[in-house]
Amino acid sequence: MSNKILQKILIIEDDPGILNYLKTTVSAAGYDTITATDGNLALHMITSHCPDCILLDLGLPDMDGSDIITSVRKWTLTPIIVISARNSDEDKAAALDSGADDYITKPFSSIELLARIRTALRHSLTASGNKEIGIDGCYHVGELEIDYKKLRVCVRGEDVHLTPNEFRIVALLGKHPGRVLTYKSMLRELWGPSAPMDNKILRVHMASIRRKIEDDPTNPRYIFTEVGVGYRIAENTQETDD
Repeated sequence: MSNKILQKILIIEDDPGILNYLKTTVSAAGYDTITATDGNLALHMITSHCPDCILLDLGLPDMDGSDIITSVRKWTLTPIIVISARNSDEDKAAALDSGADDYITKPFSSIELLARIRTALRHSLTASGNKEIGIDGCYHVGELEIDYKKLRVCVRGEDVHLTPNEFRIVALLGKHPGRVLTYKSMLRELWGPSAPMDNKILRVHMASIRRKIEDDPTNPRYIFTEVGVGYRIAENTQETDD
């Protein structure tokens, strides 16, 4: 069974022809794609699917794309690439000032589009300011390695099969080594502001993660529980959870 987890791209576009072109191009490049044809559906998809990158048309039937940017930026730094027929400097500046990461004017080439997506995803790795993620896109602690470019986790050089949600939990913690992330902040970051604040969701995933990455899940070396608060991942030192 393959351990590869595909990065998820949300395409927000109401024109069927352009939507099909974008979906075909992005899927062929090895990404998982989900789509929305209006603003309300897009906001639902963002909070329920938590994509790794968003391609956004500004001219949607029920709202302006800039409103989506403003809403999304209230709770996540997920990269947003605007793809629009609006080509004035004022439109570009307004979108970027609202929080978009990039702006592509229609028409565009598939080569340019995919290069912009790769750049946005690469920049998102360092958005947290974590200097412990190396230039190779990996975070190392003990025998655990989190590879943010290849989207995989290894222990002693062997791939660990994690579900997409398990990988996202480990990846989130790995961007904040030594820092306690509260249950609430993790649920919000992983599943959006409308996610139920139910710590049991995290506990179930964490139990599975520990069985896969820890030699002794009851005495973890890598991910620690701060009882009643949240979780933290070890820094480059050896620790023991009490």
